[in-house]
Amino acid sequence: MDLRHISFRLLEVFMSVVKTGSISETARRLHLTQPTVSLQIKRLQEAVGEPLVYMKQQKLQVTEAGLALFRTCQQVFGHFDDYSDLLSEIKGGERGRCKIAMVNTAQYILPKLLGPYSNFHPHVELPLEIGNRSEVLSRFERGEDDIYVFSHPPSLEHAQAARFLKNPLEFIAPIDHPLADAEQLSLVDLASHRFLLREPGSATRMLFESELQRRGLVLSNTVQMASNEAIRVAVSSGMGIGVLSRHVLPAQEAGFKVLTVTDVSLASHWYFVIRTDRHISYAARSFLQFAQMHLEQYLDTQWVRNELLTLNVSLDAEQKRFSR
Repeated sequence: MDLRHISFRLLEVFMSVVKTGSISETARRLHLTQPTVSLQIKRLQEAVGEPLVYMKQQKLQVTEAGLALFRTCQQVFGHFDDYSDLLSEIKGGERGRCKIAMVNTAQYILPKLLGPYSNFHPHVELPLEIGNRSEVLSRFERGEDDIYVFSHPPSLEHAQAARFLKNPLEFIAPIDHPLADAEQLSLVDLASHRFLLREPGSATRMLFESELQRRGLVLSNTVQMASNEAIRVAVSSGMGIGVLSRHVLPAQEAGFKVLTVTDVSLASHWYFVIRTDRHISYAARSFLQFAQMHLEQYLDTQWVRNELLTLNVSLDAEQKRFSR
């Protein structure tokens, strides 16, 4: 038996012959000639090595081997119908994987979108990678993920970024700090105090140091810390002043006070970034479409800056792009 010569078309013809019990009816339904149908059945029987159908008293009968093949065909075509349905769900963004890599601070923001999205799309996997800017940048350069979240997007080839949320920075101090009760402060007033900062290369630190450099200011005492949470806890414990995204701070101040610094307003934006040279999964496109439509529903509206349409990540656009 040489099954290599069995095609889906042969099986389709055979199934129709068994179902209708008629060569002529099969020819009519499949838009074939009767000789063509007869030839297809003959080829299938030769491939199987057993008779599958025969005529008895002018009625088409199915052999035991034919019945077994028919049941097998039902299972095979049933599985392919299931696969077709699954493929439709994947292309519709209802299944699959959306791999996201984000810088540390984004973990305080993105779950507000991921939670509702996951509820609407329970069959989409959402593996997350969280790291410092350098780590996420390395993942971007290697193309390991579908979507990247930065507050300062990389200026690299194949990087396409769209902002979605303003990221204001705040100066926080311990509640018993000498500057805690001041109604108005300048950046110069802060420069002589100890600052708790993220590692060099972090977006928050880069923005702050750029402002210091612009003004010709130098901090006299700094302590480097590995995470926003570590800085917030250290500030609350009295170690010094911190510079953190407002999105990191709890709704109610606990152990720290936000300082009123009137001569500086530091802010960046949060961006979704994709690689234009990489296939973006349908699930990732589905998430970006969801975010574009629901940012104001799930994030603080005063900070929303919705430019996600510029990414052109519609499911239709993806299909057209990779079918060229």
